[in-house]
Amino acid sequence: MPATDSKKQILIVDQDVAAVEPLRQRLCDAGFIARVIADGAAAVTALAQRPPHLVIIDWNAPGFAALEVMALAHRMREPHRVRLILLSALSSEPDVVTGFDLGADDYIAKPYSVREAVARVCAVLRSHLKEGHRSVVSCDDLMLDASTNRVTVRGRVLKLRGAEYRVLAFLMSHPGKTYNRSQLLTQIWGGDSEVDERTIDVNVQRLRKILTGPGYEAHIQTVRGTGYRFAAPGKPGAG
Repeated sequence: MPATDSKKQILIVDQDVAAVEPLRQRLCDAGFIARVIADGAAAVTALAQRPPHLVIIDWNAPGFAALEVMALAHRMREPHRVRLILLSALSSEPDVVTGFDLGADDYIAKPYSVREAVARVCAVLRSHLKEGHRSVVSCDDLMLDASTNRVTVRGRVLKLRGAEYRVLAFLMSHPGKTYNRSQLLTQIWGGDSEVDERTIDVNVQRLRKILTGPGYEAHIQTVRGTGYRFAAPGKPGAG
């Protein structure tokens, strides 16, 4: 099971140890326990023996066991909730979407600011809605339980990644209210985050695909020229 220390454990998997040392140091300064592993096979072993709370992995390193590390982290998410952030020199929208498809909770394009990366780590590890929000929010048979970070439809658990969950959780907690992308980034990722606004669009698109089967995708509405809102039953469409 994952590390039980009071401080969150973070594993950085990157062949260029020197390049990620400033990130490791800043994470430690922020109160995390962070270590770097340069070898993919060693990372797989470490992940299996003592799962951290979050893995940051370089996606583009040649000859690297990135897929194996990611697959193991993804399998361990329930019930251990190992989070995953990809580092990549590729930053086009298809690359970002591919990263999320592979199981990433977030995607950081190189070069990146260390401050931004730490802000994203904090956002991914945020395991509950902001204080004052209800623990459980629902729309018909769609239910989000903030105490367990689970979203279910008629008792069936939907497989949401961290960023998708946070977007859905915030919108469901404010039904009928429209937020622009900047507001969503501030509310979900924090005021110090430098996350690109397209992160919101990518995760909304993914949420709609996931919710298509249950039929709830229409509740995440695009408000033209403004942003997004979650419309509960009986709310008018965005048009």
